[in-house]
Amino acid sequence: MRADRSNIVETVLDKPRSLGDLDSRVALFGHPIHAMLVAFPIAGAFWVAASDAAYWWTLDPFFARSALWGAGAAFLMGCAAALSGFGEMMLVPGARRRAAAWTHGVIAMTLLAVLALNWAHRIEDFEAAVLPWGLALSGLQLLLVGFAGWHGGKLVFEHRFGVASPEEDGDEKAGGGDLAHTP
Repeated sequence: MRADRSNIVETVLDKPRSLGDLDSRVALFGHPIHAMLVAFPIAGAFWVAASDAAYWWTLDPFFARSALWGAGAAFLMGCAAALSGFGEMMLVPGARRRAAAWTHGVIAMTLLAVLALNWAHRIEDFEAAVLPWGLALSGLQLLLVGFAGWHGGKLVFEHRFGVASPEEDGDEKAGGGDLAHTP
C-alpha cells in the first residue's frame, strides 16, 4: 500500500523553503558544489594508487606517467573541492558547531597536502618516484580518503548536512529519503 505523498509535494512546491541551519549555501541550482567536486580528488587518489601498483607489477613507464598526471589532477580538483568546502564551513551556521565538520576539514586538508607532496615528488623523474615513496604516499592518500569520507558521510547521514528536506507547518522534519510518512 502506497502512502499518500500529495502533502509533501504541495509543501515543497507551494511554500518557498527557507534555508535551515545545515542547508548548503555553496550550491548550483540547489545541488551542493562540494558534493559534486569531491568525487574527483577521491577518484584521483585511487587512480594514482592503481597506477603505482601497475607500475610496480609491470615496470611500464606508462603507469608512472599516469600516476604523475593523476596526482596533479587529484591535487587541483582537491583544491577546488577544498574551496567549496571552506565556503560551506564559513557560510553554514550549523557546520561550525559540529565536530565531524572540523574533523572532516582537517583530514581533507591533510589529504590535500599529501596530494601536493605526491605530485611534487613525481615531477622531476616520474619513474624513479614510484618506488618506494610514491607507492607509500599513494597508500597514505587512500587511508586519508577513507577517514575524510567517513567524517563527510557522518555530516550527511547523521547530521543531514546539505540534505534537502521538506518543512511542514514550520516544523522541521528529518527528511531526504523518507517520503512514505503519513500526515
